[in-house]
Amino acid sequence: MPNLLDISIHDKRDPNPWLAMYLDSSIPINNRTKQALMHDNNSKSARYLLPLIHFWSMIIMFFIHVVKFFFPKLFNSSKILHRILSWGLRCFVSPDANLLIFRHFHVGSEILEFIAGNIKGVEVQTSPLKPKDFNDVKDDLFLKHDLNLYNFVINLNTQLKEKEITITSVEKINLEMITEDQFDHIDFPNKWTNILDLRSAIELFTPFYQLFLTANDFVRASNSLQLDETLAIYSSQILGTPGHLGLVNNKHPMVPTTTYSAAYRLVLHGLAAETLHEVLVNIKLGNFSDGIMTPKK
Repeated sequence: MPNLLDISIHDKRDPNPWLAMYLDSSIPINNRTKQALMHDNNSKSARYLLPLIHFWSMIIMFFIHVVKFFFPKLFNSSKILHRILSWGLRCFVSPDANLLIFRHFHVGSEILEFIAGNIKGVEVQTSPLKPKDFNDVKDDLFLKHDLNLYNFVINLNTQLKEKEITITSVEKINLEMITEDQFDHIDFPNKWTNILDLRSAIELFTPFYQLFLTANDFVRASNSLQLDETLAIYSSQILGTPGHLGLVNNKHPMVPTTTYSAAYRLVLHGLAAETLHEVLVNIKLGNFSDGIMTPKK
């Protein structure tokens, strides 16, 4: 099978849109992540299965919503949920989609550590989530990710208000927690059953998420995606460069949106985390003065 990201096979009369997106450098993103995302977008699963899975997922979520309204404590079990997720990721999700999912927890943890480590006068303990295999998923990985985000915002702002501290730009930025991890140390399964693209996998897993979590946990997980804007603002205040805020699409956390769009917004959430992380990597490596496009003098 030819490499669709190879410029030598470019057909001017039938250009591959994902080749164009891969070659475009306007958005900062880890190259390995970009390759995985473009291959994922171009997969047969994304083109043919996703529309059907999305339709099925919305119908199932509607009926689960009705059942949960009358029986809110029925089927609540985060342990069962994460065993299903671990099994599903290992058996049915493509290597590219698995890479994007696993990498997200590492990137998100480092961003929280960066914010916590660059605000003078506050001490916020973070709980890094850096899964190395599918067994790590079973330890309530996805639920802890959502809880970490909200607890971080609550603990940070409690200290800011109590100590009357304002987040300001830092002259000497601490970037020791930011790594340039290419995920070469994880071998993801690539059997004939590992075909699902990222969005199809999320669409399939979301009804299970809704079924086995409490209503509060599920709604909180969906709304946490809009905290992208909040964390991006914290980072821009520390860096003194608001340019990367334009890369955030999940916005306005005080105005939540429907849970039925969670799958699409979850992919945007992952992209926002990847772009912010790459901004920090660029600054650490000295490639750009603001991490985006301004050459370092």
